[in-house]
Amino acid sequence: MNQNDEKTSIIFFDNGPIQVKGAVKISGQYGEKETESAIFLCRCGESKKKPYCDGSHKAIEFKG
Repeated sequence: MNQNDEKTSIIFFDNGPIQVKGAVKISGQYGEKETESAIFLCRCGESKKKPYCDGSHKAIEFKG
């Protein structure tokens, strides 16, 4: 099975980001990006690199 045949998975980390693994296309107010690897999306709302996680959830002790 090559990378393009893998199923996309979404994992919610306790008190942290969302990991999207596999081929995805993200589009919206922050632009558009296609990826075939893993990306981490912000859930706390404090990231300076939205929609991507920059670790800000640790500094604000995000619970979610």
